[in-house]
Amino acid sequence: MLVLIALSILHIAAIILLLVATIDNAWWVTFNPQTSTDVWGRWVLTNNKWNLTDLPSSYEPDYLQAVQATTVLACIFSIIALFVFIAELFTLPKGRRFTISGVFQVLACLFIMIAASIYTDRFHINEKSIGNYGHSFILAWIAFGLTFISSIVYFVLRKK
Repeated sequence: MLVLIALSILHIAAIILLLVATIDNAWWVTFNPQTSTDVWGRWVLTNNKWNLTDLPSSYEPDYLQAVQATTVLACIFSIIALFVFIAELFTLPKGRRFTISGVFQVLACLFIMIAASIYTDRFHINEKSIGNYGHSFILAWIAFGLTFISSIVYFVLRKK
């Protein structure tokens, strides 16, 4: 019972990190001028107000849409996995539980890894000296680790 509670907390933490990484505006930050860029737009600080601007034209639209789609899919699949986990817990017999929720969590893990990898490889390549990866980018990689761990735990629990 304690393992199921811990797994639920781990899963909810992963969902929260995925949502923050997808929604928040700090995948890339610069300090002069002060900007904060996410996968949806660029925020520029002017006169102590944050203004939303379009992403630079250097962002290739195909790669940007791939990052946007995979971050959203990671959130969706992780949330579905939580509901499937609860349904499997109460409906399926031992030995057949947690397989589907584990598969959904593996897919969420794969999607957030793809998003963060594409963002790392394709964006801000020539801007390393003027900015840093922001907390949303770091949270995406932490969410990758948490979803991977929870998917492994789901498959281990299936055997018990």
